Amino acid sequence: MREGKPILEMRQITKSFPGVRALKKVDLALRAGEVHCLVGENGAGKSTLIKIMTGAHSMSSGEMLVNGTPRELNSPQDGRKLGIRAIYQELDLLPTLSVAENIFMEDVPKTKLGLVDWSTMNRRAGELLGMFKVEISPHSLIKDLTVAEQQIVAIVKALSQDSKVLIMDEPSAVLTGSELERLFGIIEELRKQGVAIVYITHRLIEVFEIGDIVTVLRDGENIVTERIEAVTMEKLIQWMVGREMDEQFYKETVELGDVVLEAKNLSVEGLVKDVTFQLREGEILGLAGLVGAGRTELLKSLFGQYQVDSGSLTIFGEESRLKSPRDAIAKGLGFVPEDRKNEGAVLCRSIEENISLGVLAKRKFKFLVHFPTLFKTAVELATYVKIRCHSLTQEVVTLSGGNQQKTVLAKWLASESKILLLDEPTRGIDVGSKLEFYKFMAELVRNKKSIILVSSELPELMALSDRILVMSNSRIRKEFMADEATQEQILEHAIPQELRESTSAS
Repeated sequence: MREGKPILEMRQITKSFPGVRALKKVDLALRAGEVHCLVGENGAGKSTLIKIMTGAHSMSSGEMLVNGTPRELNSPQDGRKLGIRAIYQELDLLPTLSVAENIFMEDVPKTKLGLVDWSTMNRRAGELLGMFKVEISPHSLIKDLTVAEQQIVAIVKALSQDSKVLIMDEPSAVLTGSELERLFGIIEELRKQGVAIVYITHRLIEVFEIGDIVTVLRDGENIVTERIEAVTMEKLIQWMVGREMDEQFYKETVELGDVVLEAKNLSVEGLVKDVTFQLREGEILGLAGLVGAGRTELLKSLFGQYQVDSGSLTIFGEESRLKSPRDAIAKGLGFVPEDRKNEGAVLCRSIEENISLGVLAKRKFKFLVHFPTLFKTAVELATYVKIRCHSLTQEVVTLSGGNQQKTVLAKWLASESKILLLDEPTRGIDVGSKLEFYKFMAELVRNKKSIILVSSELPELMALSDRILVMSNSRIRKEFMADEATQEQILEHAIPQELRESTSAS
């Protein structure tokens, strides 16, 4: 252990909600300059613990000490005053404000006259963004940024404040390649500055890359706290799931059928350029690429969210001009988006209502609904995808990330979609839930459905796909049979040509 007393210490923390105990006598100690990884399956209690740590939730019992002094936090403002900051998966950014306004929302630079000092605000925001070496303008609106760029802004916002304890909840979930390296570089700098960091991730390899110590939660209890050098990947997974896991990925060999979707020279101005490919019945077609390569834009174009400017799209042998997602749904397409909270689910509505949307989306006359049958379908599908909940009347916002994703998947199964577009479907999902999701995918293609899969985790993409298309600068640069490709080959074609040339020239 590092020398010195903990900056923050949680002792015997218990938290109960109506009908459920989220935490039971959990201990956690954070020390200056230490990266403390917090892992566990969805629903293990990680989010509840960090919300108590920041003052967003009160504890039912236990004690919290800051620099050895007992503290009772009644609000997030209390936590911020003590230098405790959190970057949540659900980014607390205002989409209609600029990047600079979001970064300095709580500490707006003022002129001598008490007016907003826009020049200073934008300059300081630019300097902070420069730490990431990303081309994000301080003047850009949050709503115009990609999910990855928004994540970077959220990190910069937290770093702009005097943080003694910085909690990062899945900060790397939407970052790849250079963005991930920059994140780790900033974490290393913060460690040198003596900041205590709580790092929550489902990418377990990151625990070994940047962690000093790891705590595993399971079913609301502290299973183990151990130095990283004493931990193996096998031990970590076993502690998380409570059993040994014989496999990390799951893939079945399925005989492929006829072409069900074909794009020829498909282009959407500024988003997709001259894309040509085929998808066959029972196939899992992987899309690889760096953040901003055009993978999400391609899926949204196939789903009718973006209008195609040129080229053709043939679905089940019929050339189709999709004017909206409604047209795509009618053709048998379903879309599980990367941003499930804003685009995939209606968080303030119940599980059964969200699943039922899939049935209603297919109906031309939505007022002719037999509700007992509708809700029976919801129950069957919720059971099938193994949504863990107290009741199907439970609001989706109260579910863990993995169970929210299962709800979105169940919605599209309810719509009887034959082609599923999956954009980062396992992002923010624990190792056990991922394996369940992989088995759902295997069953789907076994039942003659087809999948286009976007994933930034190359081992996952290579293990699950039949073929892989590599995208860069909105184009398809290379096609591989999944069992013949290497990560190095995929990355070679994923890096934009101009970046490769500039790197080799330097």
